[in-house]
Amino acid sequence: MPWLKRFCHYAAFVVPLIAVSACVVERVPPRGSAALQVVPDPAAVRRGEYLAHAANCTACHTAASPGAAPFAGGGKVPTPFGVYYGSNITPDVATGIGAWSDDDFLRALRHGVSPSGGDYFPVFPFTSFTLMTDRDVLDLRAYLSTVRPISQANRPHDAAFPYNSRALLGLWRALYFRPGPLVPDPAGSPEWNRGRYLAEAVAHCGECHTPRDLLGGRDETRHFAGYQMSGPDGFAAPNISGDPVHGIGAWSPADIAGFLQTGIKPDGDVVGSRMGEVIEGTSHLNATDRTAVATYLKSLPATH
Repeated sequence: MPWLKRFCHYAAFVVPLIAVSACVVERVPPRGSAALQVVPDPAAVRRGEYLAHAANCTACHTAASPGAAPFAGGGKVPTPFGVYYGSNITPDVATGIGAWSDDDFLRALRHGVSPSGGDYFPVFPFTSFTLMTDRDVLDLRAYLSTVRPISQANRPHDAAFPYNSRALLGLWRALYFRPGPLVPDPAGSPEWNRGRYLAEAVAHCGECHTPRDLLGGRDETRHFAGYQMSGPDGFAAPNISGDPVHGIGAWSPADIAGFLQTGIKPDGDVVGSRMGEVIEGTSHLNATDRTAVATYLKSLPATH
């Protein structure tokens, strides 16, 4: 019977996805488990501030309007699926993250799950932040606990169905999300592993510089090959692989490290648009970390 044949085809596709999704969900620690307590001592706060700059948190979590409070939410993130807005991550108890435990914060960055148990849209780059170490995540939280609390409700996202539906995110996660943290590669040097960690986890370069498919998942077969954002708010994230023509294969490590500090390309051109905001963050990296990122990027193969 035709209807039975169609049903079997549907079940053969959906059931494995549900099973995989269930496995992913099972790995998310339940809220209420023992929280990791970190005293926000000055050293932890300094480390967290350094990471907040490297991760460019202000770009998404601060509105573009003049005088907007840092980290109070409202930063505009255009995507092909709609416009999303960064949330309030100040320590305000009612509208920010002031009531969150350390466990809540870890769960959000490691698994993309809110304290209430809801899935975050992957425009929040938890798919990269999941690679961070627990200590770095909690140092970031220590720093955020010291910023001025701002009472400001989160702005609703401007996306149409199905891209505004959290109910469908379980299938997306089953297809694209793999929890971290990042495991150092014993074949790489400490400098290379540090650069890899900064580029892949903290600075989450792949979120903009890796192409995405029609469902918004990153196409890792073209890692760092660049991505053209369509629409009125679109932008082009260029190829930063080792391709000598279309990428940065012809750049020296010093070129890359210098660019991360100043935003000036080897040909003298100055970067603009959203990458200018990124440079504002990477310019705070110390020389050792900028060189480590350059070392990692120079090791990547050419991707056209």
